[in-house]
Amino acid sequence: MLYHFSEESAIKRFTPRAQKAYPDLEPVVFAIHEEKAVHYYFPRDCPRVIYWKADWSSEEDIQRFFSDSIVNKIIVVENDWLNRIRHTQLYRYTFAEDTFKWFDEASTAGYYISYDEVKPLKVERVSDLIGQIVEKAVELRFTPNLYPLKDRIIASTLDYSIIRFRNAQPL
Repeated sequence: MLYHFSEESAIKRFTPRAQKAYPDLEPVVFAIHEEKAVHYYFPRDCPRVIYWKADWSSEEDIQRFFSDSIVNKIIVVENDWLNRIRHTQLYRYTFAEDTFKWFDEASTAGYYISYDEVKPLKVERVSDLIGQIVEKAVELRFTPNLYPLKDRIIASTLDYSIIRFRNAQPL
């Protein structure tokens, strides 16, 4: 199964749209697979840095970023988003996989795309986003500013996903 998360509760069909982040891509519908769904238990515009241990991660980087944790994945958001995360109601739309293809095999972000209009198989309300995140054995951290962490993660050997960073607080 593939998913799409939205703050809208009654979307009957998803029409392919142009994507600002991928200006050369034809209009598509994006979806995410189960393993990476936890990356989207946030208000849509919430900037976040997500990092996890990968097979190619160095022991030095694992020690530096995970020495005080037993988890394999950490999600970091800015402090200013805490109340919005607490009060946001999300809806998880479930799609059949038949019209989707893996977006970028070189990426580990977990994105799938469809060039066709997609009707959801079901929609489920997702509440208590913080509870949903911690149930996935993911550590959720808060910081005043994401910029210093972003640069350190990009320079590391860890795998990562950086979402909606354009909304991060300036340094």
